[in-house]
Amino acid sequence: MSLRARITAPDEHAGGREDGHLVATYRTKLLEEIDLAEMSSLAAGERRARLERVLAHIISREGPVLSTAERSQLIRRVVDEALGLGVLEPLLEDASITEIMVNGPDSIFVERAGRVEQLPMRFASNEQLMQTIERIVSTVNRRVDESNPMVDARLPSGERVNVIIPPLSLTGPTLTIRRFPRAYRLQELIGLGTLDEQMLMLLSALVRARFNVIVSGGTGSGKTTLLNALSGLIPDHERIITIEDAAELQLQQAHVIRLETRPPNVEGKGQITIRDLVRNSLRMRPDRIIVGEVRGGETLDMLQAMSTGHDGSLATVHANSAEDALMRLQTLGSMSEVEIPFEALRDQINSAIDVIVQLARMADGSRKISEVAILVSHGRERFQIATVSRFLAQPMSADRVVHGRFEHLALPRRIADRLHLANEPIPPAFGVADLDDPLDPLNPLYVREAQ
Repeated sequence: MSLRARITAPDEHAGGREDGHLVATYRTKLLEEIDLAEMSSLAAGERRARLERVLAHIISREGPVLSTAERSQLIRRVVDEALGLGVLEPLLEDASITEIMVNGPDSIFVERAGRVEQLPMRFASNEQLMQTIERIVSTVNRRVDESNPMVDARLPSGERVNVIIPPLSLTGPTLTIRRFPRAYRLQELIGLGTLDEQMLMLLSALVRARFNVIVSGGTGSGKTTLLNALSGLIPDHERIITIEDAAELQLQQAHVIRLETRPPNVEGKGQITIRDLVRNSLRMRPDRIIVGEVRGGETLDMLQAMSTGHDGSLATVHANSAEDALMRLQTLGSMSEVEIPFEALRDQINSAIDVIVQLARMADGSRKISEVAILVSHGRERFQIATVSRFLAQPMSADRVVHGRFEHLALPRRIADRLHLANEPIPPAFGVADLDDPLDPLNPLYVREAQ
């Protein structure tokens, strides 16, 4: 484990304004002794090494008496403050951390393995936190001040950053850094308990057979991780266009075009939205379109693309159930400037969407596919969905771990037929039911109307 990842003891971070003052003092002394012009010409590694040597000389010459470990730690913290993001540097090096949440200078939380914990560390002052925030946003040519108190950006290294400062934030400057985990394959997600082998076989067949799939879930439920895993099933020869607010997807195919939105500049101009990119992607001869998250009027364009020749497209939506996902898609589609009745939107959704994969974040922090649902309604009928696979959770055990099992039901006949035409096998755990037969005993078990 790196030194930065080990710096978590309360006496090292919690205390202190004196500790922060010591770091600030030596940072000032360091900057007084270096040639900034010369430093700017060095590579990042050489620059750090040079600063560490200069600072070690300063401490030897006039600094306090320190043990070897204390001396190394002070040098690292001062150089982190001068070059990087200060107390956040060890957190950014810790691969187990997926989210960093700074709620003012005295309160820092992180998320590890789905669990949020508070760390015994702090910024020395409000001003130091603001300097760190300004350093972060300046790397993406953004600014944050009272006239522009909110910033949402992606760092060059890939992290997504949100900043909100007073007067909007009453707790002081607030910084949220979301780090994107490495890309998982579906087989790896089985090991994490997100799905089982039979569900993997079904999802693989649906993606290869060019079903349009919506991945739905709440905040932090793993939508992007699953979307990325599903995209790995797309054949290499197909032309894929990804559209995201912040580029998170890591597709491995050869023929991938990645598009990312652009926020307005300081004058409020130049914004490029997801809707702009969806519309433009239709002119780029895509085989498949993948939208990181639909959240506005672009939903209508996405639905039209799915129902007019771009089968096999994927998207995510923020919703807590499969029913909620359909209702949310209907609401989002109505947010475009095109005035379209809800009944017509229902027709669009019934024509475009084939499958909803619902994710849930469990009480122990694990992520599960709670349901795979097939949209079986047609035209302007009320939404009807058929559950074909689901996770049945048991009461949490004494070890505070969620246990349960995946249950697999029957596929609607038309879905089975479409898989057969695509030469995709039906997993052995799934039966086939004829929804047109009201006497089929399987029907009432899994078909329901979304209210």
